Order: sequence, then C-alpha cells, then structure tokens
Amino acid sequence: MKIENVLASVAVRDLAAATKWYERVFQRPADSTPMPEVAEWKFTRGGWLQVYRLPERAGGCSCTFAVDDLDHVVTHLENLGVETGEEMKSERIRVIMIKDPAGNSLAFAQTLERSMAR
Repeated sequence: MKIENVLASVAVRDLAAATKWYERVFQRPADSTPMPEVAEWKFTRGGWLQVYRLPERAGGCSCTFAVDDLDHVVTHLENLGVETGEEMKSERIRVIMIKDPAGNSLAFAQTLERSMAR
C-alpha cells in the first residue's frame, strides 16, 4: 500500500467561530470550503486540516502540525492570547499543545534532527 497524503480533521460546534479562530492561528483564510459545514487548509508539504461542524464529536479530536520554528509559533500564539502550556522536549523533538475553542488538542512540533525533518 502506498499512502500519498493524509487529511487530519477536527470537529467543532460552531464552524463560523472556529473558522475565524483557525484563520487567526494560521494567518490566512481557509483554502477550501467544499461543503457548507466544512473548511479546509492545505499545507506546504501536502497535508490538509479539515474543520467540520459535528457538535457531538467536538472537542474529542487531536492533530499535530510539523513546524520549522517553534519559538515563532509560540510567540504568535501568545500574541493571540492562546495558552501554550509547558513545552515538551527530547533530544529529537520540541512540542507544545494548545486547545481550540471546541476543546480539540492541537500539537505544534519541531524536529531537532535533520533526518526527521524530511
């Protein structure tokens, strides 16, 4: 089996409010709104995040965003008033966790080894 890409998704109660929040975090509007209850963002290396309205699942999702400069992400999130919590760190990776307004868990991770960054 050859997997070519992946789509992460998070359920929210209020799509309009969530879309505005994600637009502020990502600093850009959604790349696609394929259905009235869905907003999607595409990322540089091909991954997608789909935010969709499904109140009964809201807050139970998680995903990880690979970033190249975690310090920049932390500064940006703090400027938005988003609580970033304690950084987790090992020899290979640095990670922070946040929650979106629906309670979904979002991790931002920076690899410290070049071999993992590809």
